[in-house]
Amino acid sequence: MTRILPLVVVAVVIALMGPTRARSLDSIRSYGEIGLCAHPNSLPFASKAGDPPGFQIELARALAHELGVSLRLDWIITQYQMRSAGCDIVLDVIADREAQGETNLRISKPYYRTGVALAVPTDSKLTSFKSLDAHTKVGVQVGSVAAMIIGQRHVPTSTFGFEVDSLDALANHEIDAAAVTPTVASYYNLTHPDKALRILDRDESVADLNWNVAVGMVRPDDSLRDAINQALERLQADGTIERIYRRYGVVLQSPR
Repeated sequence: MTRILPLVVVAVVIALMGPTRARSLDSIRSYGEIGLCAHPNSLPFASKAGDPPGFQIELARALAHELGVSLRLDWIITQYQMRSAGCDIVLDVIADREAQGETNLRISKPYYRTGVALAVPTDSKLTSFKSLDAHTKVGVQVGSVAAMIIGQRHVPTSTFGFEVDSLDALANHEIDAAAVTPTVASYYNLTHPDKALRILDRDESVADLNWNVAVGMVRPDDSLRDAINQALERLQADGTIERIYRRYGVVLQSPR
C-alpha cells in the first residue's frame, strides 16, 4: 500500500540537513542538471517505480526542460539521506514565509491552492466543516492542524498516520468523514473507482486549513529563483501544469 510522506515532514527534514551549498543558475547549467528531492513511495506525489512517476517528477522534468538541463532525482526517506542528497528543489511546499521559517527554503510564486477538505461517502448529508457535530466521527492525520481545529469544535475524531488510511476507513464505513487534502482524495477516487468518495469544497473561512503551493528552493541565487518563476509562468500559460495534475485525477485551483 502506498504511503504519503506529509509535506510538513519533508520540510522539517530539509531543516535538519545542516549547511548546504548555495546553487546558482549558472552552476546548475554548467553541471547540466537540477536535483529534486522526493519520496520514493508517495503517489500521487512521486514514485521511484515510475509507473506512474507522480506529478512532482513530471513537473520537475518540465521545469528542468525549461531551464535547459536534465533532472536528477534524489530519493529521500530519512534526514540522514537528506544530508547528503544535495538537491536543489522540493515541490508542493506551502507558499508561506512563516510556514517555511525553519526550513530556510526560498519560495517560488505559487502555482495552485489547496488545503484540507472533507471527503465523505457519496450519500452523506454533510455539506461542510460547519455541519460536523458530536455525532459525526472524522478521520484526521495525527498531529495535524485539522485534528486540532476539529477537536476544538468537540467533534469526535479518529487519528491515522496517513491520509490514505483515513480514506480506506471512510470507504469501509468506519468513520463519517475524512479531513484530507483534495489532492490525495482525488487520486484515491481515480485509483479506487469502486469506492469513490465525494470531496466537499474547502472552507476558506478557516485560514489555517488553506494554503498556496509553490516550488521550494534550497539556497538558490536570485537568478535561479527568477528562472524557476519564469518557467512556472510558461508552464501555467500553456496548460502543462494543469495537464500533469489532471492525469492523477487532480483539478487545480488558482492560488489566492
